[in-house]
Amino acid sequence: MNNQPTDELLLGHSPDPDDAFMFYALAAGRIDTGRWRFRHVLQDIQTLNERATRGELHVTALSIHAYPYAASRYALLACGCSMGDGYGPLVVAREPMGIHDLQGARIAIPGEMTTAFLALNLLLGRGSFSHEVVVFDRILGAVADGRFDAGLVIHEGQLTFRQQRLYKVVDLGAWWLEHTGLPLPLGGNAIRRDLGPAAMREIGAIIRRSIEYSLAHRAEAVDYALRFARDMGRELADRFVGMYVNEWTLDYGDRGRQAVRELLARGHAAGLVPQVPQIEFI
Repeated sequence: MNNQPTDELLLGHSPDPDDAFMFYALAAGRIDTGRWRFRHVLQDIQTLNERATRGELHVTALSIHAYPYAASRYALLACGCSMGDGYGPLVVAREPMGIHDLQGARIAIPGEMTTAFLALNLLLGRGSFSHEVVVFDRILGAVADGRFDAGLVIHEGQLTFRQQRLYKVVDLGAWWLEHTGLPLPLGGNAIRRDLGPAAMREIGAIIRRSIEYSLAHRAEAVDYALRFARDMGRELADRFVGMYVNEWTLDYGDRGRQAVRELLARGHAAGLVPQVPQIEFI
């Protein structure tokens, strides 16, 4: 890891419509970024989670599940979160089934450090099912082909799974809200601590302006996000973006911060993640 100050920042995020929408203004040069230049690094969230544990990117999207493993190197930005407020990752299957049928099932998952996997373990209990990591955009096909009993679906698969004639078993965001009264904090943006407090605040403000620009210029930002939409037309892509880039994305707020702390506290109590004594939001 290079600890020297730099004006060029490596910005990691997923090649998905919601992240593309969020960072449109930066990618298209629509806002003034001052002395900072952003080099976009597009990788799937599991890869970004792993890179975050090594501190390789200055600013990165990461799963909230992964944050305890990266907290020594990163603080969470107050903006940029993806929050499932009564909705979230799904477990899908070829045939209708109940949650109890997932006990002992073989489930395709998008990554062991995704928040979806943490929530699934909190629901079913650690060790109560077997799993295999599959690239997130191949999970629906793998379940439809009979290679797995069920699949844990993130990103746009939450809206397109019926195209594969699959059935929803459980919505983890709805389950979490029912049991905690809180939204499910799926992902956030983290910034490397070695940039220093002043730079961290300055960069965080730039990213917030990017989000504000996209929300204020929705049509052009959605046009850009469509380049990253798989199996979605404009209407479905716009709906997906609205699910995960909204007022929560501008700031977690008190309830969102509470949701992060509650998720990680329950994860630690279940032996699923290390304890994070204090969660800092920049």
